[in-house]
Amino acid sequence: MAAEQDPEGRAAARPLLTDLYQATMALGYWRAGRAQEAAEFELFFRRCPFGGAFALAAGLRDCVRFVRAFRLRDADVQFLASVLPPHTDPAFFQHLRALDCSGVTVRALPEGSLAFPGVPLLQVSGPLLVVQLLETPLLCLVSYASLIATNAARLRLIAGPEKRLLELGLRRAQGPDGGLTASTYSYLGGFDASSNMLAGQLRGVPVAGTLAHSFITSFSGTEVPPDPMLAPAAGQGPRVDLAACVETWLERVCGHLGLGVQEPHRGERAAFVAYALAFPRAFQGLLDTYSVRRSGLPNFLAVALALEELGYQAVGVRLDSGDLLQQAQETRGVFRTAAAQFRVPWLESIPIAVSNNVDEEELARLAQELVSVGGQPRMKLTEDPEKQTLPGSKAAFRLLGSDGALLLDVLQLAEEPPPQAGQELRVWPRGTQESCTVRPAHVEPLLRLWVQRGQLCEPLPSLAESRAFAQQSLSRLSPAHRRLEQPAVYQVALSEKLRALVDRLSARGAL
Repeated sequence: MAAEQDPEGRAAARPLLTDLYQATMALGYWRAGRAQEAAEFELFFRRCPFGGAFALAAGLRDCVRFVRAFRLRDADVQFLASVLPPHTDPAFFQHLRALDCSGVTVRALPEGSLAFPGVPLLQVSGPLLVVQLLETPLLCLVSYASLIATNAARLRLIAGPEKRLLELGLRRAQGPDGGLTASTYSYLGGFDASSNMLAGQLRGVPVAGTLAHSFITSFSGTEVPPDPMLAPAAGQGPRVDLAACVETWLERVCGHLGLGVQEPHRGERAAFVAYALAFPRAFQGLLDTYSVRRSGLPNFLAVALALEELGYQAVGVRLDSGDLLQQAQETRGVFRTAAAQFRVPWLESIPIAVSNNVDEEELARLAQELVSVGGQPRMKLTEDPEKQTLPGSKAAFRLLGSDGALLLDVLQLAEEPPPQAGQELRVWPRGTQESCTVRPAHVEPLLRLWVQRGQLCEPLPSLAESRAFAQQSLSRLSPAHRRLEQPAVYQVALSEKLRALVDRLSARGAL
């Protein structure tokens, strides 16, 4: 498919985005005659990130694309030949050239789903050698995406549903791929837009942004716009010299603020005028290049009021340094008095955006492993209970109360019949030695079939659809689980049959 028809394809991961040991193990399986054995791996996490009680599942769309397009090209095979032992049988490389994922099946949580420790985000089954080669890239695609989406969701919970959140981190991102992933999954997790234009072009993320300090400092105030004239917003009436109109308004604004007209920085004002001429319907001021109170605010107000005379309405201001809360409060106070003084009601509630390392604390202040081979369950045994894996191919279900509240997630072996609504179920909560009974009013299967033997089973949701689903998922969390500090632990439990298998395999390992 041409890149123009499939823009996301330009962002797709390549087959050798994997660890060398995956290739060495693949050679070992092939040499042992086990390349076609049925195998399955699961991707899960043991602890929720950021000290929270939940995560958001993300990255599925990238995983499905990777699996369906997986094919080692000649250059890939030639590189593998250069890093594997020189005596490696050439027939192995011929085998690699013929590999695809036509025998691979993928089950996963839908993107934007709530995810909890121990519950698989992704299950991949198929021929052992192929599944081994898929493990690292799929981990990479899901882990970082889910981490970013979860972080964005936590920030959205802090900000509330009404505040506008913009992702502006590209310049400090962990490389181009990391930047694109962060912009994409910040949006999925609840941000409204990104400054990253490539995320807009390839992934459909809404883009937003205005101007930086460098734009403002590039003006000295001596510049003369080639055309300072601006027509009224309604399109009728004579054009007006915006720069001259701004100077007139500056005197009135400085008088209102108790400032001398020489105090506001001329270069900053010239920059604001230039930006307003280019974007009269989307003028926004960056206030803290110099002094917010003595320069940024009066210059912004002079331009905004000049635009208002012509029927335009400024869209907001941004603060990017210092004590953001204090400056935002002081700025809001100035806007309120100016709105009354100049009889411009919308100015009182004009949006104030803040940026510059806004983390959870600051924002609050402002408002994998192989688990089955050859059909036999495998379990990692360790003295650290947290690092044990659960054996066998599993299914996962979410149990809900009559009011729709989340009760717990239950893991069971795939061959077990699913839990039934209204029927009592005995389960074993993870991390405890005691069982409990639960009678769910509703039961939701968690892992959906997306790819079966290489074929897509149902259309993947768009990024915007997954974003909406993520917000719906978050709304179902109880306040105790949604809490960002010392949240209640969401319970994940094992079925009796899975618990018995764990105990039996653990006993064998102990012997």
